[in-house]
Amino acid sequence: MELLILFGVFTLLMLIGTPIAFCLGIASFATVLYMGLPPLVVFQRMNSGMSVFSLLAIPFFIYAGDLMVRGGIAKRIIAFAGSLVGHIRGGLGQVNIATATLFGGISGSAVAEAAAVGGLMIPQMKARGYGADYAVNVTSMAALIALLLPPSHNMIIYSISAGGKISIADLFTAGILPGLLLALALMVTAYVVARRRDYPTEPFPGLRAVGHLAIVAVPGLLLIAIIFGGVRSGVFTATESSCIAVIYALLVTIFVYRQMDWPNFVHATLGAVRTTAMILLIIGTAASFSWLMAFLKVPAALAAGLGTISDNPLMILMLLNILMLFLGTFMDMGPTIIITTPIFLPVAQHFGVDPVHFGVIMILNYGIGLNTPPVGAVQFVACAVGKISVWEAMRSIWPFYGAGLVVLALVTYVPAISLWLPSVFR
Repeated sequence: MELLILFGVFTLLMLIGTPIAFCLGIASFATVLYMGLPPLVVFQRMNSGMSVFSLLAIPFFIYAGDLMVRGGIAKRIIAFAGSLVGHIRGGLGQVNIATATLFGGISGSAVAEAAAVGGLMIPQMKARGYGADYAVNVTSMAALIALLLPPSHNMIIYSISAGGKISIADLFTAGILPGLLLALALMVTAYVVARRRDYPTEPFPGLRAVGHLAIVAVPGLLLIAIIFGGVRSGVFTATESSCIAVIYALLVTIFVYRQMDWPNFVHATLGAVRTTAMILLIIGTAASFSWLMAFLKVPAALAAGLGTISDNPLMILMLLNILMLFLGTFMDMGPTIIITTPIFLPVAQHFGVDPVHFGVIMILNYGIGLNTPPVGAVQFVACAVGKISVWEAMRSIWPFYGAGLVVLALVTYVPAISLWLPSVFR
């Protein structure tokens, strides 16, 4: 009965449009009251869920990404990416994906990337004869690359949700090859679709121009090396690297590019504060919800149920993928990771799946969900920038979905794609 109340109240509130944080909190309260426990338990679990030092990395990385967009770093990265791949068929689509790959190693946020890269690229693509749906679909799918490349704050959330026992440095490293694989798959797909629609290419500017644009973009791109190299080498933690990222972004945008003025600084700061408040409220209520599921032994019941279906790890991974893809279409990524990690991770480990490998699988699954209605935050942002409806985008997004699912299958069933690089750095 407790589980019925927990999931029933949560589902009902979500169906009537209640914000996800309140869905989680009210469902937890209702269940605790039914069980006869003091309501204070919910607040205690919320506090413990939010009072984690590693969580400080999330607002600082978000802040650094916003500073870079407003300070001109994103424009220079786009110009450099355009000089490298703009001459390929569907040139601006290729530039979009290349930019997402470079910028993803700085922002770590799919929504931020869709807004930043999409805001610059989608209007240009439409003006040069590309279909609005093509521009939106390339942008929204390419934004998912940021979820896999460091400094992905969803990997930090996954590590914390797993009890803080999984190395964030290993997770950052494990996402690099899957992220690059996704970028390659999307570039191939964008080329095929562009060729079918006869979209134009951009002229190659010449090696001298490429070199000049590379030099101009270096100060921004160096941040990727600072974040990854520092965390991987143990010079500083992920939280410390996020603070360094903010300081570095301010120095570059003020003294090197000289584009950070006072209004942009205020907007970036207030945006980071608002985002932090929303994220922490969701994390806190999700922590109480997760504790109740663990208390009610949901993970053990799920493992036993899946065990009755099959004892083949490959089949179990397929079932978990289906579950995560389904959940990702209905819930925001952060709370879904917090809620489901304590449930799915023990099941995966029971069948011999490495927790770092499973983290990459989970994030890629929920990332695809971010691009799928009804709760497709990335899709909605890209469609808003492109000024088309979600339905218009969904009608032609299937080749890009197919590319994402192929990469998901490869990452799931070829563990070396995720685990080889972390093993090199150990």
